[in-house]
Amino acid sequence: MRDICREARVTAPTIYYYFKNKEVLFDAVVRDTIGMEEFTRLLNVQCKRAKDLDSRIHAFAKTYLSSFPNRQINTGLYLRRSTKLDPVGARTLLRELTRIDEMLIRIIREGVKTKEFRSTNPRMAAECLLGMMNRFIFQRIHFHRNYRAEEAAAYLSDFFLKAMKAEREK
Repeated sequence: MRDICREARVTAPTIYYYFKNKEVLFDAVVRDTIGMEEFTRLLNVQCKRAKDLDSRIHAFAKTYLSSFPNRQINTGLYLRRSTKLDPVGARTLLRELTRIDEMLIRIIREGVKTKEFRSTNPRMAAECLLGMMNRFIFQRIHFHRNYRAEEAAAYLSDFFLKAMKAEREK
């Protein structure tokens, strides 16, 4: 806490006025740092602007790959033991990732309902697309492998849409 006070240029009573102890302070830092609300909002806005399902899938992939907040997710800050996320960090991250999953599932569910997409499990289909996109994100964050987000998004969304199209459209 002394180091925090020195870096923040405040006294310990000031810190303790706002935060009961260092665990509460840590929780607040994690919630603020790992929050992905702006990213989720941007994904939602870009998908709503799209005119049709194909455009929504393309918009989702492009926004996801070009705007994923990889600098916010510094796992070293959130890990407590081995590779297990701190509970506060895990809850915060899971809440936002669930919102993102649900957004994509709704788009896929709509495609299945209108028969533009083949009959499938929307959650599993969303996991497939997200898994492919997360591979690119993982490579960028951990191995500094750069890719052109637009090119990767176009390829992945086209690949996904070909797999999802109803038989009559293939």
